[in-house]
Amino acid sequence: MKRILLIEDDPKIRRMLRKMLERGGYEVKEASDGVEGLQMFRKEPADLVITDIIMPRKEGLETILDLRREFPEVKIIAISGGGRLSPEPYLEVAEGFGAIRVFSKPFDLEEFQEAISELLEK
Repeated sequence: MKRILLIEDDPKIRRMLRKMLERGGYEVKEASDGVEGLQMFRKEPADLVITDIIMPRKEGLETILDLRREFPEVKIIAISGGGRLSPEPYLEVAEGFGAIRVFSKPFDLEEFQEAISELLEK
C-alpha cells in the first residue's frame, strides 16, 4: 500500500483529504506543519508528500526545500489557498523549489486524485 504524508495546518481540510485518500486505498500519515512533517518523514518515509504552503512554525516552501535537500527523489504536491496574496505566486515558487504538481484551494478533487495516481504509478 502506498503511503502519503499529508502536511496541512487546517484540521478540517486535513480530515477531508485524509478520508478521500484512504478511500483511494492509500495509507495516510498526517502532520499539522512542516516541523512535524519533516520529523515524521525522517522516521517513516512516504511515497508522496502533500504539503500546504502557509502554515505556522515551518511553512511549506521551507519544508519543500528541506525535503528536496535530504530526500532528492521525494515526490511532492503543494497546495495553497494563498495568504495575503493569491496562491499563484506561492505555488510558482513551490514548483521552482521542487513540487512536482501544485493546486490552488479550492481545487477539483478528481483532478487532484488523478495527479496523485499518476505520481504514485511512476
